[in-house]
Amino acid sequence: MKNLLFLPLMLVAGSAQAFEINSRIVDSVQVTVDGPAVQTQRIGGSYAVSGSNVSATTFGGATGAGDYDVNTAGQDFTFSESYNAADSVSTAQTTLDTNGRVAAPVLYGDSITSLGGSAGTLAGTLSATGGAPTITAGGPGTTGIAQTSIELSVFK
Repeated sequence: MKNLLFLPLMLVAGSAQAFEINSRIVDSVQVTVDGPAVQTQRIGGSYAVSGSNVSATTFGGATGAGDYDVNTAGQDFTFSESYNAADSVSTAQTTLDTNGRVAAPVLYGDSITSLGGSAGTLAGTLSATGGAPTITAGGPGTTGIAQTSIELSVFK
């Protein structure tokens, strides 16, 4: 009877001691170099003329000078004329130089430009022996990220 009672206790005790242990170490390095960008918006042309005691034979503007006369000679007069030329259309915005930057950007009336980065000495290194990953600084417009992630799981 003693032997039969001992067998179920061994089975219960044996299953309660079963563990699973998982360990994972992940090293990663990410390096990036910013690209160039040009954002530009054409502005339209405008022409305005105003005055008093003045008449216009022809208006000026994009086509050339206007022809204006004083209505009553010897009387006060005012005159104002302004012209803003519209931006012309360009399709040469895609030419890049050897560094990957826009070589000669065509800038319209409203523009934002960003130079591309320069890799310089930018580098990332992972260690085969489990040391920490390293980043070597690069030129302007670069980013380097090194990361080590350690995960330990214990299951009953």
